[in-house]
Amino acid sequence: MLATQDADALLASDAEVVCYMAHSDIRPDEVVDDLCRMLAAGKNVVNTSFVPLLYPKAAGEGVYDKLQAACEAGGTSFYTNGIDPGFGNAGFAVQLMALSKRVDTVRMMEIVNYATWDNPFTMFEIMGFGKPDASHSLLLAPGSTTLAWGPVIELVAAALDVTLDGIEEWHELIHADEAFDIASGTIEAGTISGMRFEIRGMVDGEARIVVEHVTRLRDGDAPDWPQGAGYRILVGGEPNYRLELDLSSDVGDHNHAGCLATAMAVVNAIPAVVAAPPGVCTYLDLPVYS
Repeated sequence: MLATQDADALLASDAEVVCYMAHSDIRPDEVVDDLCRMLAAGKNVVNTSFVPLLYPKAAGEGVYDKLQAACEAGGTSFYTNGIDPGFGNAGFAVQLMALSKRVDTVRMMEIVNYATWDNPFTMFEIMGFGKPDASHSLLLAPGSTTLAWGPVIELVAAALDVTLDGIEEWHELIHADEAFDIASGTIEAGTISGMRFEIRGMVDGEARIVVEHVTRLRDGDAPDWPQGAGYRILVGGEPNYRLELDLSSDVGDHNHAGCLATAMAVVNAIPAVVAAPPGVCTYLDLPVYS
């Protein structure tokens, strides 16, 4: 597998498949344009970059249609996955629902300490750690968490064949009692040092399908928040299910493991994506792969 940051070089190559993993947080339209160029040029694409494309029909007006048209023009297929959004929430939830007689609620949780993740731009400028309040967090701006995780809600709703009333957002923050260092830099006293947020899929006025993130930088902070070290899926109904997924690595920690899992979720899908008919694929479309 060859790696490059040159999209034109990819287009000029004889590659049958492109793993698209470019940064997308502040350039979503450019990412969609990149993807469409590659698909129309005859490259199958698996993507971890612009995470709303996990379920492109919920990713914004016209996005699905653009990708589908590019696939048809190039005779190619397109697929997005990862760990979160991806297998860590929607993927495992859908599999648990297959064991259910009745599903009333689905809660998909990430409970992770981000202190060892060395990504200053995302940690400080996107998420807002080390900032005074939520007004400095792009992630917590109204609509942002729905953009990122709303497609997870929509994918699970599609699997359940339920219609959402809408999607609501909620968050709360904690602030550092003293300065401390993390891999990405310094968290000053009085700045954001932990966050908890939910994206709630509403059905008949109730939060029936929920994505929840509990993100700490120190394990002892916010002891009243849910505790854990990975991903938790709660399916309420008959029967009730609780699934825990903890990540580790022989060459790194849980954050390294999560990044690797994100990549492998699409790398391992390549044979199934290439074999699929031309068009946009989702987790609900592909056969089980490993």
